[in-house]
Amino acid sequence: MTAQRRALIETIQEATAHLDVASLLMQAREREPRINRATVYRTVELLKGLGMIDELDLMHLNGEKHYYEVKTQQDHLHLACFECGQIIEFATPAFERLKQEIAAINQFAIQVTRLEVGGLCSSCAAKKEKRLQQEPKPGPRG
Repeated sequence: MTAQRRALIETIQEATAHLDVASLLMQAREREPRINRATVYRTVELLKGLGMIDELDLMHLNGEKHYYEVKTQQDHLHLACFECGQIIEFATPAFERLKQEIAAINQFAIQVTRLEVGGLCSSCAAKKEKRLQQEPKPGPRG
């Protein structure tokens, strides 16, 4: 275990947000300045192969579009805001029941579940609503 890999692993484990490669590199360099992009990619691939992290492919967001998070025991949904890029994790027993129903009806052993919902977070939705209310209304024709 090199110091660079240790810095990357610690950065992912302590992250409070989903990280793309650029964010991961920037934060890991605070711990280990000698880390380069190639090391990040190699380590991410290694950790994915070991089942330690999950890769999210959030295609509608700007940036590199691939985000990484520590693998959890419970599946969850990702709600991604089109405006600010915030990613919200959401877990619910209803999602677990849906997975069980899908597996039972289709006689299918589910191993991976990914569900992404795109839209506006509450803050961006409120800002959009406020902008719409402030737009001038068309006057009467005459």
